[in-house]
Amino acid sequence: MIKTALKGSAFTIYSVLAGLLLGLPLFVIFFSFFSWDTAIWQHLAATVLPKYISNSLMLAFGVGFGATILGTCLAWLIVNYNFYGRRLIQWMVLLPLAMPAYIIAYTYTGLLDFAGPLQTFIRGTFDLGAQDYWFPEVRSLSGAIILMSLVLYPYVYILARTAFSEQSQKYREVSELAGVSPLKHFFKVALPLARPAIMTGAALAMMEALADFGTVEYFGVSTFTTGIYRTWFGMGDIKAASQLSGFLCLFVFILIMVEKMSRRDSQNYSSRQGKSAQAKQVNGINGILIFVLCSLPVAFGFIIPFVQLATWALSFSDLSNLADYPEYAMNSAMLASIGAIVVVAMALLFSYAKRLHPSKTVSGFIQLVSLGYALPGTVIAIGVLVPLGWLDIKLNVMTNVWFDFQPGLVFSGTVFALIFAYAIRFMSVALNNTEAGIQRIKPSMDEASKVLGDSPTQRLLRIHIPLLKASLLSATLLVFVDILKELPATLVLRPFNFNTLAVKAFELASDERLIDAALPSITIVLVGILPVIILTKTLDGIERKYA
Repeated sequence: MIKTALKGSAFTIYSVLAGLLLGLPLFVIFFSFFSWDTAIWQHLAATVLPKYISNSLMLAFGVGFGATILGTCLAWLIVNYNFYGRRLIQWMVLLPLAMPAYIIAYTYTGLLDFAGPLQTFIRGTFDLGAQDYWFPEVRSLSGAIILMSLVLYPYVYILARTAFSEQSQKYREVSELAGVSPLKHFFKVALPLARPAIMTGAALAMMEALADFGTVEYFGVSTFTTGIYRTWFGMGDIKAASQLSGFLCLFVFILIMVEKMSRRDSQNYSSRQGKSAQAKQVNGINGILIFVLCSLPVAFGFIIPFVQLATWALSFSDLSNLADYPEYAMNSAMLASIGAIVVVAMALLFSYAKRLHPSKTVSGFIQLVSLGYALPGTVIAIGVLVPLGWLDIKLNVMTNVWFDFQPGLVFSGTVFALIFAYAIRFMSVALNNTEAGIQRIKPSMDEASKVLGDSPTQRLLRIHIPLLKASLLSATLLVFVDILKELPATLVLRPFNFNTLAVKAFELASDERLIDAALPSITIVLVGILPVIILTKTLDGIERKYA
């Protein structure tokens, strides 16, 4: 297959070579199983491995269940009922996407802990002592499941809303003629038709839960991601960390298969037949009730933590940290800008290669590089460290022999490692935008340019890039924000004494300095609102298309 690709154009060759490069961490993790250390694995199996497995599975399925319930119910109410404040709610229900799970974890810990305002109010109002009442522990597995469900339900909501919007009015009319109640119509007709889309959203939410590091580390919940981090930094055993990463990848790949099968079922059993169902007008107390129900996930998933962060940020306690804030912001902006430009440029070349040569080779490598978004940041970091560390060792040995000089960690100890990891992690985000944009360009434009004697490179520069400005800008913004929020890969791979907003917020929160962590946290949240605005407009466009 590769030999055939190498006979093609430069863009096809690029797709093969870049695909192999970005797939390198996966290959590293896979081949780590061939250097099995029985003693270490016996120790892990006897101590922490069962806990990693059970907690990771409970976290994934718990978040999947919670996100499915919230996302599906919200999508059904918003699509099928026209109530007061519906336009506002349509935008607001996506706001939790701007709130990273680790930030909402810090915020609710400050709100609900023993010394927090809620428990302090309860003790003061009812004159209770510490042992006189029971209060749920937020820093627990169940707390992590609830909080992550609050910020990940939009994954299910987006796909469920699209699926419900595309369902034909005929289905509702038949149900009404048959005397079927709206509730029974939902469970017997609408829900089965939307099931593939809902399962896809649930699988995405579960993948995000498995990939989470900041929340579970802060809550002290032992999962695979925290185990990988501790095995590498605590035990100094990168082989065992790689093999733990491999086990986590098995869970992720199962979820990817579920997601792929759900998408295939969604295509095979499309419910688009004629005009989509129109929203029913609901007034009075019922309309108010629907508005309140739809507002609750937004309130708990965004408004309450955002207000608390803003309050803390305005009462900043340590002004010495404020002096370093511009440095952290500049580091974050620099990394996110460079990473976004590199990732989007690579994605554009991948998409253009597929446009020129839609072969199985090119498509296969594009699918390979798209897997990175499903992999946890800690896994990618380990997969990047191993080859780059080996490369640094060889480079230092060579330069020492030839020039009596050692340059140090040129690859694994610089920003290069971070950009490499970001390219692997977020290539899928950029590809979704560039491929969608290129598909909207008519093939006749390529043919006309070809007749005029333009080379593939000239066609890309003169036709595709000018027409793709909106898609490229959207992709750049989405990748920029994702890099800004990324914690585990940045935490592991950052150069010495190099901090970003996400890393500093994590460090301050880990030291229980929640007020000091508020300013970098709220900055990340505010920037994260921009993709939410883009997503809202996209969903509105889809609804108008099938109205």
